[in-house]
Amino acid sequence: MKGNSFGKAFSITTFGESHGPGIGVIIDGCPAGLPIDESEIAAQLARRKPGQSALASQRKESESFEILSGIFEGKATGTPICILIRNEDARSEDYEHIKESYRPSHADFSWDQKFGFRDYRGGGRSSARETAARVAAGAIAFQFLKISGIQIQAFVQQVGNISASQDYSQLDLSKTGSNAVCCPDPEAAKAMEELILKVKKEKDSIGGMIRCVCKGVPPGLGEPVFDKLHAELGKAMLSINAVKGFQIGSGFDSLEKRGSENNDIFYTEAGKIRTKTNHSGGIQGGISNGEDIWFDVAFKPVSTLMQDQESVDKEGNSIILEGKGRHDPCVVPRAVPIVEAMAALVLADFLLRSRMDRLEFPGSTISK
Repeated sequence: MKGNSFGKAFSITTFGESHGPGIGVIIDGCPAGLPIDESEIAAQLARRKPGQSALASQRKESESFEILSGIFEGKATGTPICILIRNEDARSEDYEHIKESYRPSHADFSWDQKFGFRDYRGGGRSSARETAARVAAGAIAFQFLKISGIQIQAFVQQVGNISASQDYSQLDLSKTGSNAVCCPDPEAAKAMEELILKVKKEKDSIGGMIRCVCKGVPPGLGEPVFDKLHAELGKAMLSINAVKGFQIGSGFDSLEKRGSENNDIFYTEAGKIRTKTNHSGGIQGGISNGEDIWFDVAFKPVSTLMQDQESVDKEGNSIILEGKGRHDPCVVPRAVPIVEAMAALVLADFLLRSRMDRLEFPGSTISK
């Protein structure tokens, strides 16, 4: 089975299943000498972990982790970093009823068609449990980006038909973590939470959208043809469980505009070339232009419902599938750190691809 690795200069390979002994990630390409704060890894994992509120799955995972290699005396050694997160609250018996059946809109059927065999316990490798490993890797990437002055902030922009202010510059993004929905618009957050709880009570689920803003990205990151920066961001986001859409900048809204409305006009400010608007989302020709990179990620409603659904078994016989297990009625609040982590991995990768011959960290100089 391939498709477990992501990135080139800064790359990750994740491993493990939802109900196996644990999950983890191997990070390759992290520059030697980079100071690593393990508390930052713990903090990011805590944002993603289940059981945080009534809006999330009640699976209880502490997300404690072990660093098995690649870090010595608080710094990256330049060798592969391996992080292991052990599963602590797996309940495989919750999935015995789907051993021979296919859950609607899950990977069960397609997985069987590809491999002829599947781990039905929580979806195995196709479970969103795997994303905890990405968040751990993203926490390492964040620490590399911080040195270059790059900041990444994602937040819940929409749940169902309820949206926050459309202009992120009008929001205080530091308030994103002040509520269970992870939305910096207090009024919208309250309405979103009420909607999610209503949907949960009805034993249903609902989708939403996350907006991500990357500040301080220097111009010149990205490649002009197949490795366009926004193409890699799109791939990263679409690799996240339940993601069904990606748009950057004005995205699909630009279809209704004329070029004279959508073009980002250049001007000079304090000797620096900038754009008056940012419909491009900070990327032009596949390469960053120095403005904020901003994009939206659309998540479908969670496929597992706490109600009976029609389906078929492996023999094609019609069945009624009982809704069981512990699942999020809306995935977007817990997906915010996942979106940030994947954005960090992409930017760290492209930053290293464009690196100069020497990198400098506080207290050390590292040659390429």
